[in-house]
Amino acid sequence: MLSPHKGKTGLRRLTYAFGYSINGLRAAYRREDAFRQEVALAAVLIPLAVLLPAAATGRALLLASVFLVLIVELLNSAIEAAVDRISLDNHELAKLAKDIGSAAVMLSLVCMTVVWIIVLAG
Repeated sequence: MLSPHKGKTGLRRLTYAFGYSINGLRAAYRREDAFRQEVALAAVLIPLAVLLPAAATGRALLLASVFLVLIVELLNSAIEAAVDRISLDNHELAKLAKDIGSAAVMLSLVCMTVVWIIVLAG
């Protein structure tokens, strides 16, 4: 069955999609401590990446690695919200989904750290 929300097309769809995205960012910032912490880190690292004397490719890697952390955190938060919507009961599969999401965030943070070390050392 198709979603009744899929009827919008063209510029109208883009306008609605942009609004949904802003709502998602606001919700994550209000409800997720980890996302707020990562936004604070990004607020320091993004200007630093722009100001550091690095080649364009290095600068792009620095910026992309920071945005990757934010993206993965948003996906992890979405997984957690969906799991909690289904049930707040302790369940092995719910724990597995949340743990895997958390592992993805951890790996994105490790990736960011490695990228920053390599670019700054190079």
